[in-house]
Amino acid sequence: MYKIVTKTQLAPKIMLFEVEAPDIAAKAQAGQFLIVIHGKAGERIPLTICGYDRTKGTVSFAFHEVGKTTKGLSCLDQGESIDNVTGPLGNPSEVKNFGKVLCVGGSVMIAPLLLQVKAMKEAGNNVTTILGARTPEFVMMQQEAKDMSDKLYLATDDGTLGYQGLDFLTDMLKKEKFDRCVVMGPVILMKDVSEITKPYCIPTIVTLTPIMIDGMGMCGVCRVTVDGKMLFGCVDGPEFDGHKTDFDELIIRQRTMLPEERLSSLLWEMNGGCKCGRSKA
Repeated sequence: MYKIVTKTQLAPKIMLFEVEAPDIAAKAQAGQFLIVIHGKAGERIPLTICGYDRTKGTVSFAFHEVGKTTKGLSCLDQGESIDNVTGPLGNPSEVKNFGKVLCVGGSVMIAPLLLQVKAMKEAGNNVTTILGARTPEFVMMQQEAKDMSDKLYLATDDGTLGYQGLDFLTDMLKKEKFDRCVVMGPVILMKDVSEITKPYCIPTIVTLTPIMIDGMGMCGVCRVTVDGKMLFGCVDGPEFDGHKTDFDELIIRQRTMLPEERLSSLLWEMNGGCKCGRSKA
């Protein structure tokens, strides 16, 4: 059992858990992920590591309440426990002094992106961070990003906070040279940023989040196509070259189980949702 040390709401329906997991905390690095399971018949959820404290023996992860499993997970409170947390899984990020690094994060993936920002700064890089989301309430952890970054830009789809969309990034790259770009967020965000950076020959690293089951390379569910080759998101990634990734294929594969996921969530809600009585509709 993995005790929840802290539970924080970062944005509407986006939660951050810090759990006791000393064995994982001792080895965790930026870029890796966990498999979280709660309940006897619980679904295996891959979640990117957002932070770790080797002294306290804790590891952190964020998730968005979108389906039955994540809604049920959010019912747990500080002091309660999760049945199983496995990790660290996947390959750690390549972190060294590249020079000038651009870090772009969107929605729930802003939380793990900031672990990348921290690592890049500690390696001696000059870091520019861009946080984006559909609307302002999802542009979270702004103060943390400001404290860690040399420059911080905000963007929303509706333009009510910071820039509207990512068009400003093209103008930025015309004036400023970057040695590396790290992108974490929705697939469409990673695709758009990769397309923007490609003409400027900026190495662009994306964290892919395909449907995944075991997270250890055995099931083959997390297949992705990179540079024309079939790779596994869990053991070959989760980070890949954004300029060589087939994002369109990834989007199709991510949507494969959407009808079943929606039905499962609806039935869970109809059957009472959280047994604790807190509505998660």
